[in-house]
Amino acid sequence: MSFFNSEVLPALGGWFRPLLGVDPYNKKNVDESIKAAKKAVDIVEEHLLHNTYLVGERITLADIFAVGIISRGFQYFYDKEWRSENVNTTRWFETIYNQPIFSAVAKPLEFIEKPKLANVPPKKADQPKAKKAEQPKAQPKAAPKPAPAAEEEAAPAPKPKHPVDLLPRSEYPLDEWKRFYSNNPADQAMEYFWKTVPFKDYTIWQVDYKYNDELRLVFMSNNLIGGFNNRLEGSRKHLFGAAGVYGENHDSVISGAFVIRGDEYLPVFDVAPDYESFDFKKLDPENAEDRAIVESRWKFDKPVVVGDKEYKYADGKVFK
Repeated sequence: MSFFNSEVLPALGGWFRPLLGVDPYNKKNVDESIKAAKKAVDIVEEHLLHNTYLVGERITLADIFAVGIISRGFQYFYDKEWRSENVNTTRWFETIYNQPIFSAVAKPLEFIEKPKLANVPPKKADQPKAKKAEQPKAQPKAAPKPAPAAEEEAAPAPKPKHPVDLLPRSEYPLDEWKRFYSNNPADQAMEYFWKTVPFKDYTIWQVDYKYNDELRLVFMSNNLIGGFNNRLEGSRKHLFGAAGVYGENHDSVISGAFVIRGDEYLPVFDVAPDYESFDFKKLDPENAEDRAIVESRWKFDKPVVVGDKEYKYADGKVFK
């Protein structure tokens, strides 16, 4: 259940939701989600080659839970060709889906012949045309004046602003730092960061995953970071940061650092539903130890210490 929740769900969500217009569309992010979904489902396919169900020799809650998650793949992407290449996952999915406990609350199972969604920007919904105001008919002179023409349909309400957009305008746009970070050596970039970014407008945060004891393979943990980054898309212009996996398979932690617009982390991070899986600690840009934390997380050049144990850097992702 944990694997489907942390690996399959974020990848599929990052694939189909932008194509439906539910989340902001970014082709590169969708491509990354497609790759992550394939990698996760390949693991499921291999497991089901040797096992009838996910756990044990009979249907369990894990099967019911997992089929509900992967059903989006079969709804939008997993066509005839895909099913012929993933026969074990297809066999398992069809078996569980048709169980009375599942089919009683789900639509009848219908496999698709071709993918329903492609990696292209979703079409914008057509706005309804305003009705023309009817012209009043000519009236005899003695007749009362005609009623005023009906008002045109009201325009759609403006989209609510991001909470951070309501803050006073900063003299420094964060995109300038992102460009400098991308185009210069790490040491030079960090020197620029501390000298240039106005910390009256921005704050820095250490971000640590709460459930390190549930982490398994390093690549899976790195996919978890990628999924979190995908869901931060709505706040992209308001933050920059990096998070890494430290340690090795079955013994690792996730830790990162971010710079954000404003004094509070919640308005920036709550666009990602899984932000509650992380601890947020505000750092002081004037404190040498806090500056060292930021630099090590963004340069990926030093281990982290959790408890009494040191974990070496294994993999990570930058959000910019």
